[in-house]
Amino acid sequence: MNEETLVKMKSMKFYGMAQAFSSCLEDGQMSNMTADEMLSFLITSEYDDRHNRRIDRTIRNARFRYNASIEKLYYGPERNLEKNQMMRYAECDFIKKAENILITGCTGIGKSYIASALGNQACLKGYRVFYMNITKLFAKLKMMKADGSYLREISRIEKQDLLILDDFGLQALDNQNRAALMELIEDRHGRKSTIITSQLPVKEWYDVIGEKTVADAILDRLVHDANRIDIDGDSMRKNKKLRNL
Repeated sequence: MNEETLVKMKSMKFYGMAQAFSSCLEDGQMSNMTADEMLSFLITSEYDDRHNRRIDRTIRNARFRYNASIEKLYYGPERNLEKNQMMRYAECDFIKKAENILITGCTGIGKSYIASALGNQACLKGYRVFYMNITKLFAKLKMMKADGSYLREISRIEKQDLLILDDFGLQALDNQNRAALMELIEDRHGRKSTIITSQLPVKEWYDVIGEKTVADAILDRLVHDANRIDIDGDSMRKNKKLRNL
């Protein structure tokens, strides 16, 4: 009868419940539980299993560059990275408020890792996150314009609670990329959060975007009231190589 119950649980996709029930059978816990306790235990196990699988799926779909976490961030005095500030961001209130975060610093300083850590934290709290190198995103959107799937992808990105655009400013925007960025920022302004990383200080973004009117519109929506993380210090990749010599 117990084996039949396990089969039925699995056939109904109650995997967490099935695992918990199987464990109870193996170690004899059932005899020590009342019916109410057993029911509560099985339901809690199923709930936790579904919750954990949903988080794992959200993290996979986000496609982070690094398997990063807030706990592993380095707060050396030379970095100008405040732990209290990062702990506040880790609460993800900026997402509830639809605020943006702009992360700037030289190459190899850890911008992408910080962005990935914040994105991973957002996934743990149940938010939908999408991470993309901005140059690759623009190239992808150009191809989608050609095959007619552009609007569907823009709509999908718009629905993400947190959008992370990595390595902004590596090259000046052409007309098509400028229009795509404007559409993304306009759709999300005041409703969803965006994190942007860049080697360039924010004051130089205007020249990267080009086209005065569009640059004004994008930066007004993106930078106004945005949270800022300006990282100092040398390249962490370079320092890591030196330590390994």
